[in-house]
Amino acid sequence: MSNGIELSKVTTDKFTMNYMKFGCGSKTMVIVPGLSVDSVMKYADAVAGAYAPMTEDFAVYLFDRRSDLPSTYSIQDMADDTAAAISKLGLKDIYLFGASQGGMISMVIALDHPELVSKLILGSTAARVDQEHFSGAITHWINLAAAKDAEGLYLSFGEALYPPEVYEQSKDVLKQCAAGVTEDDMARFVILAKGISGFDVSSRVKGISCPVLVLGSEDDKVLGGDASREIYEVLSSRADCDIHMYTGFGHAVYDLAPDYKERMTEFFLR
Repeated sequence: MSNGIELSKVTTDKFTMNYMKFGCGSKTMVIVPGLSVDSVMKYADAVAGAYAPMTEDFAVYLFDRRSDLPSTYSIQDMADDTAAAISKLGLKDIYLFGASQGGMISMVIALDHPELVSKLILGSTAARVDQEHFSGAITHWINLAAAKDAEGLYLSFGEALYPPEVYEQSKDVLKQCAAGVTEDDMARFVILAKGISGFDVSSRVKGISCPVLVLGSEDDKVLGGDASREIYEVLSSRADCDIHMYTGFGHAVYDLAPDYKERMTEFFLR
């Protein structure tokens, strides 16, 4: 335990997965983070700090990807494993938030395991990733990681995720983070990034049965703002689904918009 944060792991008969837990609320919130160069578990204090306003209402669980990755690992595989980890811990009626790749995983969990999910928030994500978007930033990241260029990967990642002024202010921090990246981290990143290729549940989105809030960014340089709107358009006839589009925060709006957690809390507690 550190600052009220529990770092632990869940083991099934197929895999082990790291997770963190913080907060003391009566409701269970599960976060599925996006693609990252190294494990988000390294930044547990920062994560818990970012979600501190929600910890009175929620016990928050954040799941990493499984520890030992197979050589190919699709979004469906990631969703199957994350759902298995959630079930292994006995969590139910969860308030599920997925950002970016985590949103893709969360959509599949909500579709395949509706009994687990009470409400769903999808941040900066897409129900399908066409070749144009995959062959842009994502393929460039894969090539940098395969070339073991950690600094180049971190800088490219930051430039795509953040608005220009935030990226310029963050360059030194990004370089410092890159210095701690291992070859195993980059090999893992390649597998996880390649898992996005061909992802498409656009024909299934209408089957999500729980209330959904879509939070997107008009200036998302990774997946595009249209991707968020496409998800909502399928669900827009339902009174329990809503959307809010930001401008000026880029793909990483989930980290940058000052009212983001407030919107999450309002929707989850509505």
